[in-house]
Amino acid sequence: MQQTSLNLVAIAIFLMTLSVLLGPLIHLSPAVPAVATLTLLGLATVDTLNFKGRGVTLLLDAVARLSGEYRDRVLHHEAGHFLTAYFAGIPIESYTLNAWDALKEGNPGTGGVVVDTDKLFKNRIPAAETRLFVDRFCTVWMAGIAAEQLIYGDAEGGEDDRQKVTQTLAFFGRPRSESSQKQQWGQLQAKTALEKHRSAYDALVEAMRNRTSVSECYQIIQQHVEVGDRV
Repeated sequence: MQQTSLNLVAIAIFLMTLSVLLGPLIHLSPAVPAVATLTLLGLATVDTLNFKGRGVTLLLDAVARLSGEYRDRVLHHEAGHFLTAYFAGIPIESYTLNAWDALKEGNPGTGGVVVDTDKLFKNRIPAAETRLFVDRFCTVWMAGIAAEQLIYGDAEGGEDDRQKVTQTLAFFGRPRSESSQKQQWGQLQAKTALEKHRSAYDALVEAMRNRTSVSECYQIIQQHVEVGDRV
């Protein structure tokens, strides 16, 4: 079951438990929480079986986006991925900032920056270059967290990004115990890059806010930095 569907199930169970405890105090009919809980559980089940959890993802994302801060956090998070991918020389295929746009692009989840991972996972990389490529991708994946911390002082998103680091290390036969260290390293590298190119980052945030195309975002970054800079 998709994580978002599991979250919905957890909410349903919590509401049912809360209603049992508080229902008698506020004279709430037992039928009300029972129907509500069954409805939520039914929606989660149907969505998981027929839509692979995307319906719940769309619903939860739509509710979350009622908050302006949440939308801005997502924007700054994804701009962090975008900027570091640019300087790492990793091609960016597309980006989305919400679940609905991601669905239209045929991508799972609530949106994000889609980079070309073929060179890392599908093409054969010389052994001497493997570590370099892994380091670059780990920096890009941890850049969303670094961007949130740079702007807001903390990070609310990024669990999927941490999993990507762990999965990448596993793909190349590295022990899971290295994941935490690599995450910290990648986050530090990303933070350094974002601070070094802060004007380009701020300009990119505004460009992505206006849904500027990938190619135009490249041009905006180039206007704020010297050509040839790399992470």
